[in-house]
Amino acid sequence: MTRVLLSPDKFKGSVTAAEVAAALAAGMTSGDPTWDIVSLPVADGGDGTVDAAVAAGWDRVRVWTTGPTGSPVDTSYARRGEVAVVELASSVGLGLLPSGVPDPLGASTFGLGTVVAHALTAGARSVVIGLGGSASTDGGAGLLRALGARILDAEGHDLPEGGGSLREAAELDLAGVLPAARAATFQLACDVDNPLLGPLGATAVYAPQKGADAEQLLVLEQSMMHWASLVGYDSTASGAGAAGGTAYGAMAVLGATVRSGIDTVLELVDFHTQLQTADLVVTGEGSLDEQSLHGKAPIGVATAAHRCGVPVVTVSGRIVLSRDRLAEYGVVESYALSDLEPDLGTSIRFASTLLRRIGRTIATSTHIFEGVS
Repeated sequence: MTRVLLSPDKFKGSVTAAEVAAALAAGMTSGDPTWDIVSLPVADGGDGTVDAAVAAGWDRVRVWTTGPTGSPVDTSYARRGEVAVVELASSVGLGLLPSGVPDPLGASTFGLGTVVAHALTAGARSVVIGLGGSASTDGGAGLLRALGARILDAEGHDLPEGGGSLREAAELDLAGVLPAARAATFQLACDVDNPLLGPLGATAVYAPQKGADAEQLLVLEQSMMHWASLVGYDSTASGAGAAGGTAYGAMAVLGATVRSGIDTVLELVDFHTQLQTADLVVTGEGSLDEQSLHGKAPIGVATAAHRCGVPVVTVSGRIVLSRDRLAEYGVVESYALSDLEPDLGTSIRFASTLLRRIGRTIATSTHIFEGVS
């Protein structure tokens, strides 16, 4: 019996990772009903991280929080024992901006901190935070405020939310930080090594993607410089600029450590245990391109499988990378929805149907199983 491990990421804007796995599994079963198929969806630390943990058996905990500009958001985190997995994108991410209107100076990470506080109050002693998809550049100030910190101006008043106000910060008061936050360990799942400041920093590289114009970029860089001088932590630390500097605040005050997003998720879902008995791994994402080689889920999955000598098949919406390039990561065959349906809109709309077709093709294409027991 062939045992197949399905570990795709989402096809963004089309189908979730769990839906990709389900469609592929249905197709494979129709092609060869004797296959033993294990679905273990993954993510790269951004949106879908909590869903991946839940699909692997973690408990989902629902909680109300506030979005990047203060609007109510119904979100969730994953919990197993004393460990919680929190996802920035599902609380204060770009996708949660009301009507999609950016607020570069006023958006904050306060809502992320609210979710973290809920997990800590419920008994979590270790918190993993996926940092992808941030809508703000506030240096993690909002996160810290939600955990009990106060950021005051020269007259002792609390500053407004958002990175733009941090130019006026005169005092960081940590006296009210939750005792549970002081005692907990924090791990940040992200794949950027940007510092907080400068031409490669949080503002210069990422704030334009969050709607900041030239004048706002100047304000935010000044704010981050002032914030760094107030906090007193090394602004050149690798990864400090992740998620608009959220990593900086978490590293400085919470003692957070940074780890690759996909490596973190693979550990959370116990991928390596499942891999030990797999004959074939199938992974993928919406677009398999050059960016995939820099911390994205499919290449992380393929690399782990290749190390264990398990062949890998990729399935994606489109493939830009050459098959030879993918072969370096143990990929023996690649399929793209665009090969079946060139029209992008139609491919997105009927992704599940196309995935089922590809699943059946995989199950009936014996040439890809050379070396598979």
